[in-house]
Amino acid sequence: MYAAYFGLRESPFTITPNPRYLYLSSRHAEALAHLVYGVTESGGFIQLTGEVGTGKTTLIRSLLEQLPEHVDVALILNPQMGMREFLRAICRELGVPVESDGDLVAALNRHLLDAHARGRRVVLIIDEAQGLDTDVLEQIRLLTNLETEQQKLMQIILVGQPELRELLGRRDLRQLAQRITARYHLMPLNAAETRAYIEHRLTVAGAGGAIFTPSAHKTLYRLSDGVPRLVNILADRALLGAYAAQQRQCNARLARRAAREVLDPRRTHQPWGWIATAAMLALATAALAAFVVRSGRLPVPAAATAAPATGAVERPDAIAQWLAEPGTEAGTDSAFATLFSLWKVNYVPGASQPACNQAEAAGLRCLYRQGSWSELADFDRPAIVTLMLADGRRYQAVVTGWDNADVTLRAGAAAKAFPLAALRRDWNGEFLLLWRPPPGSDGSLRPGMKGPGVVWLDTQLARLGGHAPQPASTTPAYDNTIAQAVRQFQRVHGLMVDGIAGEQTLIELNTALNRGGIPTLKPAGRT
Repeated sequence: MYAAYFGLRESPFTITPNPRYLYLSSRHAEALAHLVYGVTESGGFIQLTGEVGTGKTTLIRSLLEQLPEHVDVALILNPQMGMREFLRAICRELGVPVESDGDLVAALNRHLLDAHARGRRVVLIIDEAQGLDTDVLEQIRLLTNLETEQQKLMQIILVGQPELRELLGRRDLRQLAQRITARYHLMPLNAAETRAYIEHRLTVAGAGGAIFTPSAHKTLYRLSDGVPRLVNILADRALLGAYAAQQRQCNARLARRAAREVLDPRRTHQPWGWIATAAMLALATAALAAFVVRSGRLPVPAAATAAPATGAVERPDAIAQWLAEPGTEAGTDSAFATLFSLWKVNYVPGASQPACNQAEAAGLRCLYRQGSWSELADFDRPAIVTLMLADGRRYQAVVTGWDNADVTLRAGAAAKAFPLAALRRDWNGEFLLLWRPPPGSDGSLRPGMKGPGVVWLDTQLARLGGHAPQPASTTPAYDNTIAQAVRQFQRVHGLMVDGIAGEQTLIELNTALNRGGIPTLKPAGRT
């Protein structure tokens, strides 16, 4: 209702777990890094707990988007079922055919052995795990006995509220608790993170300026205790109130009114809750927002003083060691300077024009995504990636090459190749790349359009043998002939076949045309 009034593309404060809106505080980033590492490198159990509304399910959704292609996932969202129903749900998630009266464990074991032989990894994620019955927990423990001589056949992630820790602390479940190799507990946001969280969601939704006043930010934090779900509920209601009053900004008064409408009245009079106090003690620093394409700015490195979570997996980190070496410059300006130089373009740090505006002046465009390595690799372009180390510090480096299982990172003048698994461990999934759009195009061409971008597309598809170009005497329109040629190109190159020349299709088209001056990740001749 209020989105258009504030110039937003959509409502930014829905409470559904949308990974696109994931804000990585230092704790959330560390938790996600533990999950990704555990899925790709570890065995046994991983335990993730947190208060209601702190973002556990959103983290899981984000994890699913970052999983390598060789990982199969069984996601159980409602585990309150009997043992046989639970096993049947796992089989159904993994596509394991079973007879109505068959041995489910045997069928699952055969599937896991077959997956292992094919080089695939199987992960079981159980949300709301605090609701598991004791006999189901015992069955879960037995599932970890399915193994080869070298490794477990199934990685299990238990996600739940703090009651899960109490449940697994019971003496009769100690055998299960002893198999947990990593534990992580999510805390609510602190005051600075709450403000960054709100601004991040507004930016993702398309906000062009400040909508909440500083006093509103303070009030929202005080009334929500930094719990993201409560922040969403309050901010959404405050925006609705501002819209109803025809105010262009939300102030503290509107935030308090929102709280009176949606919260327990006793809560609105509490200046500090125990959750906020615990968060302030646990987190001593704020993580900056995800990088913002609109402004062309990436978060600068932030020092973190929070201690690692109890039970966190300690491991050597080659990228962290490299980043600590003298001469390694891993800040925002250094990353943009490197990326621009690969395109033979000069980047001016501290200029009045943001980086992405500087790119547009040179005929390039920024493309920001949050996803998996396979998505970045599909673009085949050097990209700035945000590295989040285990202690919460953030850096920016540029992926400049990819060969077999290794990727090359550059940070200033320093460059080094690392195993892809090392990047996955420290990368939070954010990347920004540059690409060259057709002349006169805003980055996407679709049926019915005319102009120089369509002329360019028509000509380039003809060069690739997609169709005969339209006569030069006419003004080419994006007609069915061009759409069919685009579909054929998308089909050949493994893209989504929709007949629309969007960003990924145009980038792939530039690669196929082998246009000079375009840097790529893959060595020449490699597909």
